[in-house]
Amino acid sequence: MKARDSFSSSFGVLAATLGSAVGLGNIWKFPYLTGANGGAGFLFVYLIATLLVGLPVMIAEITIGRAARANPVTALARLAPGRPWWLAGASGVLAAFLIMAFYSEVAGWVFAYLFRAARGGLLSRDPQVASATFSALVRDPVQALLWQWLVLLLVGGVILMGVSRGIEAVTKRLMPVLFLLLIVVGVRSLTLPGAGAGLAFLFQPDFTKITPAVMLVAVGLAFFKLSIGMGTMLTYGSYFRADQNIPATALRVMLADLCVSLLAGIAIFPAVFAFGFKPEAGPSLLFITIPAVFASLPAGGLFLVVFFALSAVAAMGAMLSIVEVPVALLVERFALTRTRATLWVLGALFLTGIAPALSQSLCAGWTLFGLTPFELFDFVTSNLLLPLGGIALSLFFGWGWARAQRDREFSNDGQLANGRLAIVLNALLRFVSPLLIAAVMIRGLV
Repeated sequence: MKARDSFSSSFGVLAATLGSAVGLGNIWKFPYLTGANGGAGFLFVYLIATLLVGLPVMIAEITIGRAARANPVTALARLAPGRPWWLAGASGVLAAFLIMAFYSEVAGWVFAYLFRAARGGLLSRDPQVASATFSALVRDPVQALLWQWLVLLLVGGVILMGVSRGIEAVTKRLMPVLFLLLIVVGVRSLTLPGAGAGLAFLFQPDFTKITPAVMLVAVGLAFFKLSIGMGTMLTYGSYFRADQNIPATALRVMLADLCVSLLAGIAIFPAVFAFGFKPEAGPSLLFITIPAVFASLPAGGLFLVVFFALSAVAAMGAMLSIVEVPVALLVERFALTRTRATLWVLGALFLTGIAPALSQSLCAGWTLFGLTPFELFDFVTSNLLLPLGGIALSLFFGWGWARAQRDREFSNDGQLANGRLAIVLNALLRFVSPLLIAAVMIRGLV
């Protein structure tokens, strides 16, 4: 087997994997879904869903990746030769590419807001002014494309440096900065008069608000927020050290990811309640409500810069893992150099990302099934490709992989005494996780 670059330290493994899991889903999607679905009760259901779905599938992906030491397609073809499991890997690669095509546009908005916050251009207490500012950004085709392309070039520069000197080195620095910035904003938010109402909303559950629909939303968030089903964890798993304790590492990543989400909630909800805004603002919470909230704070301009800086850091970690998936495929299956593979992927993303980036300007009239290009990419990946990939990987780990080989990899060749954990994990991946993911997929499609 050709020598491959890999993570060089246990902390590097943890930082890179956490960087993949932590993204705008923590800073943007988790707070607005928590706000729209009742607060603490939703948080409680989300935690259970993470243990039943997110964590088991993440462990399975990482284990498969390390066992095969290859990209998602080659890994499943190598572990199950002559069988069609490799299609799950191909689905993950396609999902990662399509996600990056529109996720890079959202990240572009974050970087644009960081730049504007640093110039003092977002300080308005009027949500309507904040809404007009956001609309002006997304409806300007030149700005939409330039910020997206800037993000892609930034991510591509890190990918070009490789796994250990690029991805690992960058995420080892970004993740501590992310936690520090979150703590700074959270402490400031907690000092506001009326902040207690925001904490009560986040941590005092009202179980009457938990409905079957809320439960399915929580399961979907747990699945998607940990970057599973798109080949990222499988690809990163292929770079894991041979002596890495995969279940322990995955648990640390899950807990750290949960911690980031809670810190984001602590940073946002006390401030939202203190100034009389609505926690159920929805997707606009990050780009419309938050600027108005922080503009109401003393030294709000500074904290607004800090907030969008941590959002940019979170976006970078996730994007590095997403782009690495197709790059690894091109390097290993088509014998391209890393430089050529990265340039091919960036070029394809430059072209494919144009339609999603211009969905609210020049391409606003382009719809399919009533969806704009941005919405279509999001719908196909979130409601079809990712769930199908997650179900397939769960079934492969539970039913399709030779048990002796699976247990040997899971226990680090017998070095780890985790037989009982293996039994529990196997049961979850055989029966529980696929059914819950299928329920979320059906709900999303309907």
